Amino acid sequence: MSEGSAAPKPGDPGVRTGRTAGPGRGGSRFGRLLRGGGLLQDGARGGPVLRLFARWVRRPLLPAVRLWRRNIQLRIVAGTLLMSLGVVLLLGIVVIGQVRNGLLDAKEKAAQSQAAGGFSAAQDRAATTPSAPGQQDGVRAGASVNWRSTLVEQLASGGQSAFNVVALSLDTSDTASRGARASGEVDPPTSIPADLRHSVAQGTGTFQKFTRIHYTSGKASEPGLVIGKRLNDADGDQYELYYLFPLSQEEDSLTLVKGTLATAGLFVVVLLGAIAWLMVRQVVTPVRMAAGIAERLSAGRLQERMKVTGEDDIARLGEAFNKMASNLQLKIQQLEELSRMQRRFVSDVSHELRTPLTTVRMAADVIHEARVDFDPITARSAELLGDQLDRFESLLSDLLEISRFDAGAAALEAEPIDLRQVVRRVIGGAEPLAERKGTRIVVLGDQQPVVAEADARRVERVLRNLVVNAVEHGEGRDVVVKLAAAGGAVAVAVRDYGVGLKPGEATRVFNRFWRADPARARTTGGTGLGLSIAVEDARLHGGWLQAWGEPGGGSQFRLTLPRTADEPLRGSPIPLEPEDSRRNREQTAAGRDRESGRLTAVPAQAVGDRSALAVPPRLPAPPRATVDPTALPGSGARVVARPATDGDGGGTGPATAGGNGHLEREDGTRGR
Repeated sequence: MSEGSAAPKPGDPGVRTGRTAGPGRGGSRFGRLLRGGGLLQDGARGGPVLRLFARWVRRPLLPAVRLWRRNIQLRIVAGTLLMSLGVVLLLGIVVIGQVRNGLLDAKEKAAQSQAAGGFSAAQDRAATTPSAPGQQDGVRAGASVNWRSTLVEQLASGGQSAFNVVALSLDTSDTASRGARASGEVDPPTSIPADLRHSVAQGTGTFQKFTRIHYTSGKASEPGLVIGKRLNDADGDQYELYYLFPLSQEEDSLTLVKGTLATAGLFVVVLLGAIAWLMVRQVVTPVRMAAGIAERLSAGRLQERMKVTGEDDIARLGEAFNKMASNLQLKIQQLEELSRMQRRFVSDVSHELRTPLTTVRMAADVIHEARVDFDPITARSAELLGDQLDRFESLLSDLLEISRFDAGAAALEAEPIDLRQVVRRVIGGAEPLAERKGTRIVVLGDQQPVVAEADARRVERVLRNLVVNAVEHGEGRDVVVKLAAAGGAVAVAVRDYGVGLKPGEATRVFNRFWRADPARARTTGGTGLGLSIAVEDARLHGGWLQAWGEPGGGSQFRLTLPRTADEPLRGSPIPLEPEDSRRNREQTAAGRDRESGRLTAVPAQAVGDRSALAVPPRLPAPPRATVDPTALPGSGARVVARPATDGDGGGTGPATAGGNGHLEREDGTRGR
């Protein structure tokens, strides 16, 4: 970012938070880069790339992860191995540390004792060797070097390769002239650390250090302990005397201990893993057997039992499992027998009631035709008798149909039908009830054929039930019937704007004899089995019958059928929640508020000599994603609420779907 760019503030007019603007060239370029998607698109592209990479890395691991999650024996054995390995490693570290410390301590004590004796012998020899007076410096230096060489040879002769001796001059600059004497072909400069020499030169005591001993003959270096001290020779000059003790034997012993512990630890870990596998298998095998038998029991094979051996806890578990399976089989057989008896009872009662009901119907028809000759009370009783007999016949038909569904005897006679014709027949039959209720039935999406392989009688029964319920509970408002087809599915949705459904009632509404409001009277003679039969008809087609509703906002029932019989459904062309629901309206209003807020944040252009720019027409907003997760793209015309009119029933002209998705009448007025 250049120096001329300026960081905007969130409260500045015409500036959106998160963007950078300024008069400088660098700021403009950075802003254009952000607005053009240069950086943001790179980040957006990076997300899918990372997800693809993670998926590519995770794909080979999925079988192992699945095996790890499903196999308890593997987890227990692996956990035992890991914990055993940790214990063996910890024990090995402790043992090796103890052995190493013991070997080094013993070697260090022996080395210190040997070095102390050597230092005393060197000091005694220097004290007993007389110096020759009157010698020149060169002769005295040569005598001193010879004396040190003899001393080193004598001190190292008692070691028998157990240690080496090195004598060095304190004056490091004159080391070549005075000479360094070492036994065993030791290389003094590389074998004796510089910090140890500095300590010996500055102090008067004995100093030691662990290091590596190098040799001039090409022999491999080896670890060792160096002990040094500053002494005086026969001429009174100071020099450094070092004892070098190799630790190769201790290192070999420690290596042997490490190898022994590693071998023993590996053997122990493998042995513990095998023991864990054998012991866990004794427990897991019956559990796996029980799981397999439970799966077969759930699949209907009620005669499956576990094999029980022994008297331990696993055997008791098997006996309890077998007893539970026997009791479960007995109860299921009893329930099946009871269910068969109930179905047979309902079917027999329904069939047996047909004969007396026919007789009563004939007598009621005679009485109903002669009601004009009766007094008003008797005539009204004849009318009530006819109405209740109609309801009784409908109840018997529904009970017979329910018994067929329960017995699995319902047959589907599928053939290609146009759902528009079925909807027209249903609306024609519901028109008298709609006129009494002051309700208008509006059809949308009937411009194109909606063809599917279905049983016309059953589909008509489902739609008749949905439309009649919508008219009855619509509180005199419009009822919208919407048709659509997309992909391999067709759908019919019935929308009302009545009392609606409370949370949780959308699933219970299909239960037999369930009513949202028990105090509400059935003015159309309903039996309480209509929606139960309707959902069974939908399932018989391999389709869906679903409900949506909100308190005070009406409800919508959606029937989705496959275009081809026996074809599985993957979605519905109509969203289950309509676009004019309360939540969708609030989201739309919030989106409009945000859009208007962004428009007002743009600074006004100053009026100058330039001509005003033409404002392009605003394109229609793209269709909002449906709230139904199973809905297919393309929901057809939009369903909106009925407009407020002066009259109670609204206009009488039929409604059509306009190009912008709103409800339009033939006279040009637009719905809400």
